[in-house]
Amino acid sequence: MEPKSVPLSVGTHEPATVTATGATRMAAIHDVVVHKPPVHGDHRGELVEMYTTPEFWKGDYAYAYQTSIRPGMLKGWFAHEKKLDRYHIVCGELLVLLYDGREDSPTCGVAQKLFLSDRTARQVLIPQRVWHLSLNVGLGDAILVNLPSTCYDHDNPDRFHIPYDSDIIPVDV
Repeated sequence: MEPKSVPLSVGTHEPATVTATGATRMAAIHDVVVHKPPVHGDHRGELVEMYTTPEFWKGDYAYAYQTSIRPGMLKGWFAHEKKLDRYHIVCGELLVLLYDGREDSPTCGVAQKLFLSDRTARQVLIPQRVWHLSLNVGLGDAILVNLPSTCYDHDNPDRFHIPYDSDIIPVDV
């Protein structure tokens, strides 16, 4: 097979995604809080502070549960009318996609992509009515603790769902 020249002009120039200090340049949704809590390690192991920042813990919290997502699997799209979610990743690697469908939000229509792991941000606060989807991009189970603002109502769950492959939310998974 003959070598083939491929000029740069046929490609798409990728925009910068981080600053020189590592801060993201990606879009952010109003009221979403992303946090990397302190981790203290020594020869015995690690301690991860979960309850630290007032911004992450604003509002009520009334319930806690742990959930897992197997490698290559996803959960979402979900949104809640009344409750906000507070995710804290214990282990694994998640790509969390957010979409602001709130008509009254200054960031209505904005999509935000987050990576949660033990090496990056570990926590995200997801406001009411923000659609979210979590995809395990790691090799093992991703374990999350969620500390939402309201208890789960088994008779009338505050949970709305759109299939992940729907074209209603204009975000590629």
